[in-house]
Amino acid sequence: MARKMLIDGEVSQPNEEEAHYDFDLFVIGAGSGGVRASRFSANYGAKVGICELPFHPVSSEVIGGVGGTCVIRGCVPKKILVYGATFGGEIEDARNYGWEVNEKVDFNWKKLLHKKTEEIHRLNGIYKRLLSNAGVKLFEGEGKLVGPNEVEVTQLDGTKLSYSAKHILIATGGRAQRPPIPGQEFGITSDEALSLEELPKRVVVLGGGYIAVEFASIWRGMGVAVDLCFRRELPLRGFDDEMRAAVARNLESRGVNLHPRTNLTEVIKTEDGIKAITDHGEELIADAVLFATGRAPNTKRLNLGSVGVEIDKVGAIKVDEFSQTNIPSIWAIGDVTNRVNLTPVALMEGTCFAKTVFGGEPTKADYRDIPCAVFSIPPLATVGLTEEEAIEQAEGDILVFSSNFNPMKNTISGRQEKSVMKLVVDAESDRVLGASMCGPDAAEIMQGIGIALKCNATKKQFDSTVGIHPSAAEEFVTMRSESRRVSGAKKPKLICKSINHG
Repeated sequence: MARKMLIDGEVSQPNEEEAHYDFDLFVIGAGSGGVRASRFSANYGAKVGICELPFHPVSSEVIGGVGGTCVIRGCVPKKILVYGATFGGEIEDARNYGWEVNEKVDFNWKKLLHKKTEEIHRLNGIYKRLLSNAGVKLFEGEGKLVGPNEVEVTQLDGTKLSYSAKHILIATGGRAQRPPIPGQEFGITSDEALSLEELPKRVVVLGGGYIAVEFASIWRGMGVAVDLCFRRELPLRGFDDEMRAAVARNLESRGVNLHPRTNLTEVIKTEDGIKAITDHGEELIADAVLFATGRAPNTKRLNLGSVGVEIDKVGAIKVDEFSQTNIPSIWAIGDVTNRVNLTPVALMEGTCFAKTVFGGEPTKADYRDIPCAVFSIPPLATVGLTEEEAIEQAEGDILVFSSNFNPMKNTISGRQEKSVMKLVVDAESDRVLGASMCGPDAAEIMQGIGIALKCNATKKQFDSTVGIHPSAAEEFVTMRSESRRVSGAKKPKLICKSINHG
């Protein structure tokens, strides 16, 4: 009945009934999605409480901090390190632009680490103030369910407090995983990698996803010897194959040692460092071994089973199109649901939740044409369908427009590194189904392309757009001749993919 009332738009306004509850909404997890949902719900007049552990050093069991993974141990600190690592190549390139860099350039890891930590503390404070200014009550502690309308918060001193709420929203995100191999305790995850006391001289990275590729780029840019091991022929499974190959070339050209079709079978601590043994019998010696082998929904400590909240085989909370679980009073958004694991998506889901439950406007999140980026050096960015997905899903022909060129900046610097751009177009409708780019400023450029795809832009409209000259971005509106035409014949209708790169 509760779900039918929701879909029919008969959503009760906060405080109209069930006045015996402590809160109209209690949120477990103050990451990006949880903070957004709580603030917007409060703006609709709801009485809102939210709990999160205080910001503290990395722990394998619980990770706190208002702002969540993205702000504390994810997107923000990682991007700061990417910026820091990029300067190494920029300084090299500057020589041919007339900058005399005669002395050896040193990199001070501790200084960057200190600046990064300062910024995280600043952002943590901003997020706390956002909650306070919205009238949201913050409880510092770990929350878990004890009933369909009750949350128990355990503070750091062990004190347990219980609060009732008409609606409970779970937004606890995900956590890094370690592979089940001997010696996995001697490796680190991305959580620890962002806060290493000393910059390692040698690193082995296991994984082929965006986290693995980004940290390989970061460390190599800082002068670290990097071995990147991944199970497939190319890194970044799920992205466009042409772009994956471009990223691999760029990693290799910048000095990363690639080990395709390679896994680790054991990690051993020795006097010379940490020995990583591959499934080919190769022994790699490093100062640190990074496990970038995926993330899991953070549900283990929520006591979901006692309340009957359904989860899937990987531990993700099952929800409907409105983010409601099988228990009508309990909802979930963000990475804990394992839908599209990106920070802006969690923000979107939080907004939709607040509109649905407290705004009287049932709203489903729109997952079509979500842009995303891999902040390798140089970066990769994409929106919409890859060429492979378009071919698989198409009934008719697919047109592919691509460009592979040396950026203007490189003609003077002498760096041999191509930029690659691609548009995937439905031949019958002329609609642009996907766009991707590997090269400098790819993420900044792709944000604008994402708007065009959201508006169902056609290739003709791209062609009629005047380019900004000279820029790399103008290439997207000057690719007049198709590179190839490919027939697809599997599905009668083109649909959008669901991505999981966040």
